[in-house]
Amino acid sequence: MREIGNLSQILHDNESFIDNKGYEKYQTTKYPDKRMVILACMDTRLVGLLEKSMGIEQGQAIIVRVAGAQIRHPFGSIMQSILVAIHMLKAEEVVVVGHHDCGMQCATKQAFVEKLTENGVSEFNIRMAEHSGFKLDQWLEKFDNVYDSVQQSVSMIANHPFLSEIGIPVHGLVIDPHTGKLELVVNGDQQELKMEGIK
Repeated sequence: MREIGNLSQILHDNESFIDNKGYEKYQTTKYPDKRMVILACMDTRLVGLLEKSMGIEQGQAIIVRVAGAQIRHPFGSIMQSILVAIHMLKAEEVVVVGHHDCGMQCATKQAFVEKLTENGVSEFNIRMAEHSGFKLDQWLEKFDNVYDSVQQSVSMIANHPFLSEIGIPVHGLVIDPHTGKLELVVNGDQQELKMEGIK
């Protein structure tokens, strides 16, 4: 399934990194200079590209990565990270970044179960998980439209009971994983203005 030796290479590279004091240019505080937390997909094409395309440097933003840049549960670990970033680490706005050609757009229950089986997971364990109340199709919850998916994550964050009263702007963007071009889906500053107009 994978090449042997990645760990040895990582440890070797780390030793060189420390010996050459490569860490010095990365030293910063735990508080993001731009007071921003970014929720993005874990896609390998976005590693480095996301930050460069947004003009984000070391220490300027907290980045949370998860498949599809989606939030499944209002009190799950992804939302926990966002809430800690805001309430404990001084972030003052959130940016959700989805992307085109996302793997979660084809993550059906059938396709996932086929991959589980191919990779050696027994049918017994798959059935045991399903019979214990685990809903595999709901857990995967693939999406067809990246713009709708971003809007859904933005809404989950903006309307969270630990955030909705304090006026944190939550923005939504879609990035092209080939060029880094960003498209605006939700302007959280305008959303905030609309909510103020309702009061």
